[in-house]
Amino acid sequence: MSASKLHPTNHLVNPMLTDLYQLTMCYAYWQSNRQNDDAVYELFFRKNPFKGEYTIYCGLDEVLKHVASFKFTESDIEYLKSIPAFENCNPAFFDDYLAHLDCSQVKIYSLDQGRTAFPRVPLLIVVAPLGIGQLLETTLLTLINYPSLVATNAARMVVAARGIAHSDEFHHSHSHKEDPLFGLRKSMCVICKGAGYGKDQEPAIALAEFGLRRAQGPDGGFSATKYSLIGGFDSTSNVLAGKILGVPIAGTHAHAFVQSFVKLEEADKVSIQVNGEDILLLPQVLKYRNEILGGDWTRTNDSELAAFIAYAGAFPHSFLALVDTYDTLNSGIRNFILVALALDDNGYTPKGIRLDSGDLSYLSLEASKLFREIGEKFNRPIFKNLIISASNDIDEEVLYDLNKQGHAISLFGIGTNLVTCENQPALGCVYKLVEINGTPRMKLSQSIEKVLIPGKKDVYRLYGVDGRPLLDLMIRHGEDIPEVGNRILCRHPFDEKKRVAVIPSQVLKLHKLVFDGSVVGDEIPTIDESKKLVKEELKVIRSDILRRVNPGSYKVSVSENLYDVLHTMWHDETPVMELR
Repeated sequence: MSASKLHPTNHLVNPMLTDLYQLTMCYAYWQSNRQNDDAVYELFFRKNPFKGEYTIYCGLDEVLKHVASFKFTESDIEYLKSIPAFENCNPAFFDDYLAHLDCSQVKIYSLDQGRTAFPRVPLLIVVAPLGIGQLLETTLLTLINYPSLVATNAARMVVAARGIAHSDEFHHSHSHKEDPLFGLRKSMCVICKGAGYGKDQEPAIALAEFGLRRAQGPDGGFSATKYSLIGGFDSTSNVLAGKILGVPIAGTHAHAFVQSFVKLEEADKVSIQVNGEDILLLPQVLKYRNEILGGDWTRTNDSELAAFIAYAGAFPHSFLALVDTYDTLNSGIRNFILVALALDDNGYTPKGIRLDSGDLSYLSLEASKLFREIGEKFNRPIFKNLIISASNDIDEEVLYDLNKQGHAISLFGIGTNLVTCENQPALGCVYKLVEINGTPRMKLSQSIEKVLIPGKKDVYRLYGVDGRPLLDLMIRHGEDIPEVGNRILCRHPFDEKKRVAVIPSQVLKLHKLVFDGSVVGDEIPTIDESKKLVKEELKVIRSDILRRVNPGSYKVSVSENLYDVLHTMWHDETPVMELR
């Protein structure tokens, strides 16, 4: 995406999307003639979400759009002058400073969007004049907190659904003979076409984001779609997101469509095109129901069968039916099969079914079993490739439980628990001043996790001989960088007893200059690029870190030099109490 004429996706994202205290601090800086002091801010989080040990960093795309277009409007200035907090303030602050303020003097260093991130490692480093750097805080936080949270939630669900992080290995370890569901899994290339997977990289199980109706407002729904796709989901039900973002959209019908049909006769005029002729579906379906299969097949729900015929007539190339409106096993699945057989007779390929209630493990396995039986009975290969999709309040725990129980589901539609991040509603990123005019600054706290590591820093990811990350190392800016093959002492920032020597086989500098008065390289990270990075990151991370229960921890260390600066400042800034 070109960075020329950039504007945030949401028009609400502008300089006024901030907390009042950012503006009052900025006025105080201006009043003290300090608004142009050189400042360094860091945006980071202190704890990984969902009781896990990793986070997927997202939101950089909208951050860049915001800083590239940062400008107060005349109406913004007039409003700020009118509020009580500024009633006694010098109008020159508004007319001479805010009215001309932009991000032309701002530099931003960032992790790549989609990179795995860990506590205390800055996601963004903002180098800016003190005033504008302060004004960016709230907006940058809101643009990164939720996107990173929902992308992480999505990535965790992808890991849970596909069994292990390396979905390609999971896919290719199952042959046609070893896995009776191979055909079902293979069919997901239909759903995932255009979703970032190559021919030989089709996921074993696909995931669709269905959360728009349950999200926290329109922007929450749109953001959830974008960043869950980056986290590894394959498609969305969100039509607007499909239009704006160019991502795959998916969906079938609801129970209301089935309920709207009352009798079988309502489908007697439904036809499909075959060799230029209109062919009625109902007679062919009834022939299978009453003459060829008979028995219990004649007792399926008539109105449901009418609905399926009508939907197949509307979408003969992509017929996928919701089968649990009345009785999943005794009616819904059977009615789908009746219509699917008729479609196949006429050269159309039905896609599958959706389960939205009940025991998803049992029902999916029974559906798979019946599909195989029908496929063998009538020599219909299409029944080996039918999609069995499932929705119904699915979350990470349900996905793990289904894997333990066994299932035949090839597509999960996940909504509420994905977009609301019910298990942890906020990531908790913070934005802190770490250096002013070249002098490191720190914040003390009785809580160790809130003690700020001072100064501008460079951060490197050190990799072992197996190609997996060993730890992230923070060093003082300008300090000698770690080199491949050299022994590096890495210290816990607060526990003097915890230290380790690392001889890295690869060293990756984590932060890149992405904004220097304008977007560097004139490019914004795309969904596909970010999604690809997430997939690569989850492949190389230690598998124990990905565990849902008792995950292994990942080390974030500091150099000996930074450790000394931190503890010297801690000592110097801590008041000495006198006892008498």
